[in-house]
Amino acid sequence: MKTRILILGAGFGGLELSTSLSEALGDSIAVTLIDKSDSFVFGFAKLDVMFGRATEAAVRLPYADYAKAGVTMKRETVTAIDPERRRVTTDKGVHEADILVIALGADYDVSGTPGITLGRNEFYSVPGAAHMAKVLPGFTRGHAVIGVCGAPYKCPPAPSECALMLHDYLTERGVRGDCQITYVNPMSSPVPPSPETSKALLAAFAERGITFIPSTRVVSVDEGRKVVTLDNGGELPCDLFLGVPRNRAPDVVVEAGITEGGWVTIDPRTLETRFPGVYALGDLANTGAPKAGVFAEGAARTVAANLIARLRHEEPTARNPGAGSCYIEFGANRIARVDVDFFSGPKPTGAFYEPSEALRVDKVNFGSSRKARWFGH
Repeated sequence: MKTRILILGAGFGGLELSTSLSEALGDSIAVTLIDKSDSFVFGFAKLDVMFGRATEAAVRLPYADYAKAGVTMKRETVTAIDPERRRVTTDKGVHEADILVIALGADYDVSGTPGITLGRNEFYSVPGAAHMAKVLPGFTRGHAVIGVCGAPYKCPPAPSECALMLHDYLTERGVRGDCQITYVNPMSSPVPPSPETSKALLAAFAERGITFIPSTRVVSVDEGRKVVTLDNGGELPCDLFLGVPRNRAPDVVVEAGITEGGWVTIDPRTLETRFPGVYALGDLANTGAPKAGVFAEGAARTVAANLIARLRHEEPTARNPGAGSCYIEFGANRIARVDVDFFSGPKPTGAFYEPSEALRVDKVNFGSSRKARWFGH
């Protein structure tokens, strides 16, 4: 009998894990990869869609193009997870596994933030970014608020990128002087693990007249009154709201009884849950590292290495590095990079590389290399 490995979610973690297992073991195992969507989208591509750099169709990578030895891809929606039996129910049937890996990502919770609506006044979903692409051309004067509704949230630098790209967008259209940009974030700085990165971003905000309000979150949006309310009781005028919804583990994961404090409890170095043969990785796992694709990818490689070792009757010694690189759009066609390491030392560290046009090539290579690895593009 082939070992049955069931992977829930085909994001960075699921794609990298299934690809690594296929490369090493091929048809000797039976991997089933399940996702409710028909395509994969890089998180950074949402900003490209919002600011008219790319169409929604252009950034979608169809799962139909994903073909790996030993891996069966299924488009199904997970409706129940039994971690004790490693049994998963979907809208199409029941799957049983010898090894279960939960990589369903984080969902967006707008219920706790009155006035924020998925697909309309947020840019973290693809439909939301596509809708904003239609709204932005009509914004020619007034107050724009980029508001984070709760932490932790996916891709911590993305709201900073949004602020800087919005400045460029409005400048190119000749209306920047009639618009104000305010960025509200519950964190104490734009990128807390890297003071150097935060310092550079704050300098860029100051240079462009962007107001940054730290340690504060948006708790409601009133489009009728054109204001947002903050958790300190204050209000800001708001003619255009660009929201970052609260993130949470998917309901089906919470209902499985494997979360604490809203996230899946795991060993951050091995990604093992308290249930034998059950792993969790990516945005829904409480690893202590950021919720970003590159960290899910590193965790997936760790799980893959340890599963491969076990199947070969070797000692599983791989440990999640908790390290990764994030590219940050600084506007004017320049991109910076921060290399963050969460596990090597007593506290997280981050090395900052100044914005440059050369780093744009690095970012393009980051995307194209993964397209080639996962989808053969």
